[in-house]
Formats: sequence, structure tokens, C-alpha cells
Amino acid sequence: MDGIPYARAVKRAPVGLARGRGCCRHRIATGLAILVWGCLLSEAALSKPIAFQGGTTVMAEYGAGTMIEAQVFHAPSYRWSAGVGHLRLEADDDSFSRDITYSRVNFLLARRNRPQSQGNVFVWSGLGAADSSEDDRQQLALNGGGQADYETLRFYSSAKTDWHYSTSNFSHRIDTVQLGWAPYPHNWDRLATWFVVQGRNFTGGLYDDIEGAVLLRFFRNGRSSAFWIEAGVTQDGRLQSMLMVNF
Repeated sequence: MDGIPYARAVKRAPVGLARGRGCCRHRIATGLAILVWGCLLSEAALSKPIAFQGGTTVMAEYGAGTMIEAQVFHAPSYRWSAGVGHLRLEADDDSFSRDITYSRVNFLLARRNRPQSQGNVFVWSGLGAADSSEDDRQQLALNGGGQADYETLRFYSSAKTDWHYSTSNFSHRIDTVQLGWAPYPHNWDRLATWFVVQGRNFTGGLYDDIEGAVLLRFFRNGRSSAFWIEAGVTQDGRLQSMLMVNF
């Protein structure tokens, strides 16, 4: 093609080659769109048990006095992470309490990326020790659960179940559903704001009704870390809050 202007070279190219170039450009554009949207959607990844490959997640949650939990996970791969956690549960009527310290492994079961959305399914399993106000002996405790979520830049949804079990004393499950709406789309390195409604069900005598809450959430990416903070109140006027950091 030496000496032939590019425009003329394209005109003289075979039809199949021209179509191939067009298809290639389309695939590149689609790939770039998915990459950009993946960056923009990364604030939702922070709320997951596996944020990104090589990342460490630190989380602390205060659940209206019924639950207090802290977790630390590290992800050697985007498909799994491992770490430790501590959960304190206290019955709404103050009749009993539990302190559970556990180790856990999280797995990415499925992920679907689209140019303007992302969906995920996670599962986890763990083992630990529990202390109960009703028994002086420390007990072996099992942990299992899962989370499914779907999000865009303006909409977020999540359903999560977390189960802790001891053969000799207790079985507790915490089911949480969240729906979120962002008043504006945001760039990946800008502050994101979300309005979130939450419904939570506690089994095992912890709380007698479905606990509803309204939350305000803020998120921001940095060059080497990201933070997520949310706070609000339940229908009983109690504080519900969470802080999460990735680095």
C-alpha cells in the first residue's frame, strides 16, 4: 500500500476485510464501554465479600443494637477471598446474647457484566467459636450464606442471607434486602451518593418483626484505596450504620 492514501486503500479493500475492520472496531468500542462502566460501578464492588484481586477489605457494621460485626478479608483472586470476623448478637428483649468469632472463605459463584450493569452471586462458608450468655462453655459454630446483587450507575439491589449455627445451643440467620437509588451518575473518582431502603429479618428469637431502615450512603474511589460509609435509622428510631474500606 506504499504511496496509496489511506482513504483510497479502504475503498479498494475487499468487502469482507472492510466488514472485519468494522466488527473489530465495534468489539473494541464495546470492550472499552464495559471497562469504563466497570470502573464506574466499582463502588458496588466495595459492598461485596470479594472487592478486587489483591485487595483487602475492612468492614464494621452497627445494626441497631441487635448486631455488631467486624470483618477483614483479603482476595488473592477476584474469584475468592478469605479472612476473619467477629459478630455480636443481642436479643431485642435483652434475654440473651452471643459472641461469635469465625474464619471464612468467600467464593464468586457467578458474574455477569454488561456495558451499563453488573450482576453477581457470592457464597461463603466458615468455622468458628461462640460464647453464649446462656452457657459457660465455648461452642463450635458454623457459618454459611450467600449474596446476589445487581446494579447500574443509578440503581442498586442486593439480597443477602448469613447463617450461624451451633449444634448444642443456637441457630441464627440474618436476611437482608437493600434497594438503592443514586440522584446523579458519577465518575469513578468522584463522590457517589445513594439513598437506600433496607429490610432485615432476624431468626432465632433475636427480633420479632421485619426491621426496616432508611440509609444515606457515600462512596469514593482513591488511587490506592476506597471508602464506603452509610448511616440511617430503623423504624424504631435506632441507628443503623456501616463503614467499609478497601486497599
